[in-house]
Amino acid sequence: MSDIPAPDSPNAFLSARGDRHFDGLADKFEASLYGHLRGELRLSLLDRLLPEMLDLQGQPMLDVGAGLGQQAAWFVERGHAVTLAEPAAEMLERARQGISSLAAGSSASYVTAPLQELAEQAPGPWPLVVCHAVLEWLADPRAGLQHLASLMAPGGQLSLMVFNRDALRMSNVVKGNLEKALADRLEGKGQRQRLTPISPLTHDQLMVWAEQLGLQFEAVAGIRVFHDYLRRPPETDGDVETLFELEHRYCRSEPHWRLGRYLLYTFRRAEPEESPQ
Repeated sequence: MSDIPAPDSPNAFLSARGDRHFDGLADKFEASLYGHLRGELRLSLLDRLLPEMLDLQGQPMLDVGAGLGQQAAWFVERGHAVTLAEPAAEMLERARQGISSLAAGSSASYVTAPLQELAEQAPGPWPLVVCHAVLEWLADPRAGLQHLASLMAPGGQLSLMVFNRDALRMSNVVKGNLEKALADRLEGKGQRQRLTPISPLTHDQLMVWAEQLGLQFEAVAGIRVFHDYLRRPPETDGDVETLFELEHRYCRSEPHWRLGRYLLYTFRRAEPEESPQ
């Protein structure tokens, strides 16, 4: 039985679990995120931050919600055997086309499945799991984090990026949506082609959930801590260069990282304690 409602359903973009999916929205997704400066900035920050925040040794990794494959390609080019998991078949096929053109593209494999099914389809355990911009599209993001933890090998790392609820509130205030911000009506509905996440998350939520699930916090950074609050976009190449320098300089500094549009985390799964001899 299909997990996708009929196209004319009022919830056509929600799965039977209540998760937001992107079947048929690859063009919209690509244009909205990577067709703008914000996408270039996001990739630039991740290019710097991932080697700083992760122990990268060419280990096999699972990319959960791989989307169009930009992040997976980054790991493939650095010698990792990458498994891309993505429930939207069209997006996964575009990722496959892009990665197959890389010199090391044969090291990638593909699984058309949502996070909740990966324990059966890509069980691991994985020394490295990457899950960027996925939890905020789930009806139950805590359960999603629990699924991620179950896929990790003891001592393995999780690179997790989530849409920041506090940043969404600040953005609404800057835009003049004061009543909406005060009432905390920040979630998207998951309908039509709007791309406001249905479950934006806070730092405090994640810290509590991670501790409950036995995940050890290691590092955090803000992705786009200034860009999304600009009253007007950069007008010259010099303005863009200055903005990028600001973002790179302050993405891990207090208090700026806390208002990043996305929050990027590294967690490690605790290793079992040795039994006394």
